[in-house]
Amino acid sequence: MDVAIIGGGAAGYFVSANLALRSTGSTAVLFEASSRPLSKVRISGGGRCNVTHHQFDPLRLVENYPRGSRELRGSFTRFHPEHMISWLANRGVKTKTEADGRVFPVSDDSGEIIRTLMEACRESGVETRTGYRLQSVERMGSNCGFRLGFQNGYHCECRYLVMGTGSHASGHRIAAQLGHTVVSPVPSLFTFNIQDARIEGLAGVSFSKVRARYRAGKGITEQQGPMLITHWGLSGPAILKLSAWAARELAAQHYRGEIEVDFLADCSVAEAEQRLLDLRDMHGAKMLRNAPFDGVPRRYWTRMLEVLGLQAMQVSQLNKSQWRSVLDQLKCARFAFDGKSTNKDEFVTAGGISTGEVDLKTMQSRRVSGLYFLGEMLNVDGVTGGFNFQFAWTSAMLCARNLNERIVSCSGDAGVEAAH
Repeated sequence: MDVAIIGGGAAGYFVSANLALRSTGSTAVLFEASSRPLSKVRISGGGRCNVTHHQFDPLRLVENYPRGSRELRGSFTRFHPEHMISWLANRGVKTKTEADGRVFPVSDDSGEIIRTLMEACRESGVETRTGYRLQSVERMGSNCGFRLGFQNGYHCECRYLVMGTGSHASGHRIAAQLGHTVVSPVPSLFTFNIQDARIEGLAGVSFSKVRARYRAGKGITEQQGPMLITHWGLSGPAILKLSAWAARELAAQHYRGEIEVDFLADCSVAEAEQRLLDLRDMHGAKMLRNAPFDGVPRRYWTRMLEVLGLQAMQVSQLNKSQWRSVLDQLKCARFAFDGKSTNKDEFVTAGGISTGEVDLKTMQSRRVSGLYFLGEMLNVDGVTGGFNFQFAWTSAMLCARNLNERIVSCSGDAGVEAAH
């Protein structure tokens, strides 16, 4: 065969969907290890599929990638979210942009995205096979293709090999055997396990905007956005982004440490202090628990005061030290964490093949001609919001374009025959 694509995820299917095989008589097969391809697409966004993000400026888009931000500018210039939205629209999939910039199909059905990818794959002429886990790859000379071996005993040869196995260890093992540097993957986009009286029993309470900080040595990682209290601790976009940017530091500390939360992200300490003084002057006769602070959910405000032992006091009764305690809890509350939890059913890693060993204009290896790497196989990861899918689409499209050029230029040559 001419092209073998390993991995039936978003990137693998999208490169297959954009191959131009029929006009050249070329052949391609997509091999997926499991019986159910596109599993991450199916569960993304709670089954709605967050296909991309409404950020069309490549310079701004790359700011959402903790690993790979500088290197991806050229890639996103060639294929970015607006292009992906157009690709879907041309195939009858209407999308919508939500307030936070995430893009979903109007149907809110990940199945529509899956059906579209599978149909485009069939139309391109790519054969798909499930239950084929790649076990070995052997180069057949410097530019003569590859011999593949699968766990079920099947063997074949291909002219071009596209690897889209995500963060799975088997794909990285083969990449290393072929001479590539693999940065050891660690989890990204996770929540923090926290047992603390201030949040116990408050699962579901959300904050529209906080600033979360993590200190590791002399370094400080800081992110802001919505936050959510869960049954196991803290989650939400601010926490998930923090975990992504500090993924390696958190792994080095075995996911034990402390984060600081500023519940009043839009005001300085001095401004917050003045707001407390105004509260005292305007509502001195009120019970403090009945005078909630604007921007802080009532349930959390009440619990915080209980922990401080101030729930039964009038506003006017607080002394300077007690006001300082309230201010500290609003502007720099510290929460100790011990462990992490996956963000719902999604799993993203920081790590993979060094981007310096891949031509990011074509996704072809700089070390092995005819070998391509897609998506999460590389040391590239994005924050939550559709950014990881966008890199899958972008890397796959750039790979498909380069393969199409090579297939057309070699269409007069005989393809490498399959060997069973």
